[in-house]
Amino acid sequence: MKLLYNARIYTLARSRPTASALACERERVVAVGGEELLAEFPHAEKENMGGRILLPGLTDAHIHLMRYALALQQVDCETVSKEECLRRVAARVAEARPGAWVCGHGWNQNEWDGAWPTAAELDRIAPHTPVFLTAKSLHAAWANSAALRLAGVDAATPDPPNGQFLRDEHGQPTGILLEEAYLQVQQAIPLPTPEEVAVALRAVQPRLWQMGLTGVHDFDPLLSFQALQYLQERGELTLRVVKSIPLENLSAALEIGLRTGFGNDLLRIGSVKAFADGALGPRTAAMLDPYIDEPQNCGILNLTADQVFEIGRRAAAGGLSLAVHAIGDRANREVLDGFARLRQYERQRGLPALRHRIEHVQVIHPDDAGRLGQLGLAASMQPLHAPSDMLMADRFLGERAAWSYGWQTQVRRGARLAFGSDAPVESPNPFWGLYAAVTRRRLDGSPGPQGWHPEERLSLQTALEAFTGGPAYLAGMENRLGRLADGYLADLIVLDADPFACPADDLHLIKPIATMLGGDWVWRS
Repeated sequence: MKLLYNARIYTLARSRPTASALACERERVVAVGGEELLAEFPHAEKENMGGRILLPGLTDAHIHLMRYALALQQVDCETVSKEECLRRVAARVAEARPGAWVCGHGWNQNEWDGAWPTAAELDRIAPHTPVFLTAKSLHAAWANSAALRLAGVDAATPDPPNGQFLRDEHGQPTGILLEEAYLQVQQAIPLPTPEEVAVALRAVQPRLWQMGLTGVHDFDPLLSFQALQYLQERGELTLRVVKSIPLENLSAALEIGLRTGFGNDLLRIGSVKAFADGALGPRTAAMLDPYIDEPQNCGILNLTADQVFEIGRRAAAGGLSLAVHAIGDRANREVLDGFARLRQYERQRGLPALRHRIEHVQVIHPDDAGRLGQLGLAASMQPLHAPSDMLMADRFLGERAAWSYGWQTQVRRGARLAFGSDAPVESPNPFWGLYAAVTRRRLDGSPGPQGWHPEERLSLQTALEAFTGGPAYLAGMENRLGRLADGYLADLIVLDADPFACPADDLHLIKPIATMLGGDWVWRS
């Protein structure tokens, strides 16, 4: 048994919001209180916390865990200029083995000159080495001619459904691949083995502990699930993972009887993940009205309301909840219409009202904003997207940008919030996310003291609950995760500053100094 005392503990439990001591045995909290616990548990292993701050461990409710781990090994393309990105790629090409692919992630043409980059620019530094660089949004990619040749993409290659090869005036692919088109090239890249992914995941866990994360909801392909199982079998999984099922694996999951919640407190099945549209950066998010600078473009809609209902009907009948990516206001409306029919279906068939979720909810028409709460849906959102995308949203959407990233609107209208990062799209550092949620500002303080659309700012308490109780609810673990209370899992972090006492401007500077998972210290600075 461990007894942590002389601490300032924010439990996030309504019955006892603060405490100064906590006792845990095996993996559970057995008592929360004051210095009286010293006498109550005289034989416990005692640790004086020196007045430091304790919080429940935080959970990233939307991360691409394998992609994040592998991206740390790739070229970092999130640069201030295209020239710097090309310099980094050239350096990696010079080191590459013959025939090996050079991969990278993070570029965003909107942060450069606004124009799409081209294969020709990559060809000049990599005439023979295949290069494949995913955009920050993960909804576009930039490839060179060698990569396009290996994937069999040329002027005669048709655009795939829900995707597009950008082409020049002669019909030749320019090297920019949108949505499903980039998957066509990505499939030519040799996949890592499950063991190689397991090695990358094992290496990334300490990085997440140091940020204050003790759990994640992973939205990567099943290769990630295989690797996570390897880690669990070896006792090397020290992060609580809720694993989604890609839509393409729904039939297989139903056939073997997988259900949401199957597993244990370390690794369990989450929701079936589907995509209703693209993303704002490449202007593939499905909009009710065109983008301002592209009057013929309303984005790419991948799923209609009928399709959302059909997928949801099949999943719900087998006990699987549904998580649908929806960014544009048209996509959100179609998804909500589909979920409305699904809720009716669940009632008519006597099925449980599963904990369905919409991922991102970035732009939602005011007429639809209250429907998540009405339908009992969770808004799985990523605070860092707002300051990251604000200039782009203003430029592409104009007045409609006021409808975007509406965290406060969703809280006010009754939806349950669950916050994440969408890493590697954004940093998984939850304290950066908390700062964004409370201030609506970038780390450099822009666009000013009030933040971008300040009416959507959240209190710190609400934002913290979106990183704790919200994800726990979606995992079906709200009775044992997300708080520090009797019977709850002893997942906690120790901080170097008090987030409730420091200025909001300093929230992103807070750093954990220790992380506990299931009663064991997994990391200390």
